[in-house]
Amino acid sequence: MDHIIINPWLALAIIVVSLMLSAFFSAGETAMSATSKARMLALETSGDSRAGIVNRMLEMRERLIGAMLVGNNVVNVGVSAFTTSLMVGFFGPEGVIYATAIMSLVIIVFAEVMPKTVAIVRPEQVSLAIARPVSWVVAVLGPVLLAIEAIVRGVLRLFGLKINQNQSVLSGAEELRGTVDLMHKEGSFEKLDRDMVGGILDLKDLSVSDVMVHRTKMVTIDAGEAPDKVVRDVLAAPYTRIPLWRDTPENIIGVLHGKDLLRAMAAANGDVSRIDLASLALPAWFVPDSTSLQDQLKAFLRRKTHFALVVDEYGEVMGLVTLEDIIEEIVGDIKDEHDVQVIGVRPQTDGSVNVDGSVPIRDLNRAMDWRLPDEEATTIAGLVIHEARSIPETGQTFTFHGFRFHVLRKQRNRITALKITPLERQA
Repeated sequence: MDHIIINPWLALAIIVVSLMLSAFFSAGETAMSATSKARMLALETSGDSRAGIVNRMLEMRERLIGAMLVGNNVVNVGVSAFTTSLMVGFFGPEGVIYATAIMSLVIIVFAEVMPKTVAIVRPEQVSLAIARPVSWVVAVLGPVLLAIEAIVRGVLRLFGLKINQNQSVLSGAEELRGTVDLMHKEGSFEKLDRDMVGGILDLKDLSVSDVMVHRTKMVTIDAGEAPDKVVRDVLAAPYTRIPLWRDTPENIIGVLHGKDLLRAMAAANGDVSRIDLASLALPAWFVPDSTSLQDQLKAFLRRKTHFALVVDEYGEVMGLVTLEDIIEEIVGDIKDEHDVQVIGVRPQTDGSVNVDGSVPIRDLNRAMDWRLPDEEATTIAGLVIHEARSIPETGQTFTFHGFRFHVLRKQRNRITALKITPLERQA
């Protein structure tokens, strides 16, 4: 059988160039996928045109990855076929085995592992270096990629998976949260800093009903009481703003500020009987319980106040929310000399934790660095009732979310104390 004999040096040059192209496609795919959008945006803002190209490529991520994969596969298949034909020409049928063994090793080491390793270690530098060639490849393969994308979307749609154009797997907030968690695990981010960033990201997902002071725990004053008793109640309260009600606790007529009361007492020369409490009260501000913490924070800043009463869809008062409540979601509990210290989380020597049923799940997660879900319930007692689908009895034990929950005490229909044990620690 006659074989076409090619110059060995030309054949070697074709193989080397093909491997370099394969390495280029592999590095481009990995670097562009791992590069930091924030870093590229900062470089583009500072005037780096290559960063602008990278950002444009990242905006069409699906097409970018498609171009790299198509180019890489075409080059690898081509160089493998060429090498196989060359080896068969020299060694006969055994050349197929030689070509397979040699090209598999060469492609894996020099065209896949090595360039991808470099791209992972230096994603921004590699992305900037190959930005323009990558944009040319995406432009040239554009028509082919459109057809491939249509086929891929059609096949995925058959399985019930719909992919939107330029859809990102992770939102910007999720990417930032993942980065912060990774930095915390690596030791470069303190737990408090991680919790603060997470608290800021969570503001739009939480409503005022998640952080409000429930009406059963609100400190209120009856406007119909004698003025001297009202003064004593105001002085005994740990807060400066106290809701006033008349006839029934649900009928809030205003909010009394401690400073306004002191000014009125000074003007009346200490004669509290001359003070009209209703005229001192500020108008009450009512907000829906579904308002997000992000919107409520903006409203507090816009109105230059930091106290609001929370109502449900029927207009019934559910509780109150303050600016401090929202800030505490970011920085953690803020305690001053007038705060009432409530101890609700008590770690035990055996690794378990005794928790009051009224402790918010988010506060427990922050205190113990846990990840208990807080989507269906606000308090830890509410979470147990939700998971148990009933009101547990004292002594009952439940296991879910990687923890064992033992009901220690119960009053009527309320769980007042729980013992929580992480299963891995118990094991």
